[in-house]
Amino acid sequence: MPTPTLHTDRLLLEPYRPDDAEDAVSLLADPEVGRFMGDGPLSAEEAGALFGRVFTKVYANDLFDVWAVRRDGRYVGHAEIKRTDQVDGHEIIYALAKPAWGAGLGTELARALVRYGFDTLGLPRVYATVADANHASLALLGRIGFVHERDIAEDDGGVTRVLVVHRAPA
Repeated sequence: MPTPTLHTDRLLLEPYRPDDAEDAVSLLADPEVGRFMGDGPLSAEEAGALFGRVFTKVYANDLFDVWAVRRDGRYVGHAEIKRTDQVDGHEIIYALAKPAWGAGLGTELARALVRYGFDTLGLPRVYATVADANHASLALLGRIGFVHERDIAEDDGGVTRVLVVHRAPA
């Protein structure tokens, strides 16, 4: 099933378009945005290659859902939900550009991803993995019902927290 378009009160989540390349690379290569993502900030070249793979691998093979996030028609972030072996389930991933920070958009975005996981994908639970130093994301996810499940010790000495939210009983 191709990645659908989702709406929240203030956000539009839609599949990436090729003309999103500059915005997506800027977001993924931003050191402040990327410091808690994966192995850290990407170079512009790495971010460009990753953006290209969204089309050549992810969308082409319908691997998982990945969205460009827009507010008032402008690109403000990135979102995904995908199955990962690290949590033995589906994990949400999101990042907002710095000008979008502090307005509650992260909460709105995370809620939309969880709702999609439960209502559209039929998942019994949704995970998030967050660096223990990322206090803002840990607080945000706690406010929307995520609870700590376990920690993963990273090779660099850091700790990643595995959080989970369960679907409410019917």
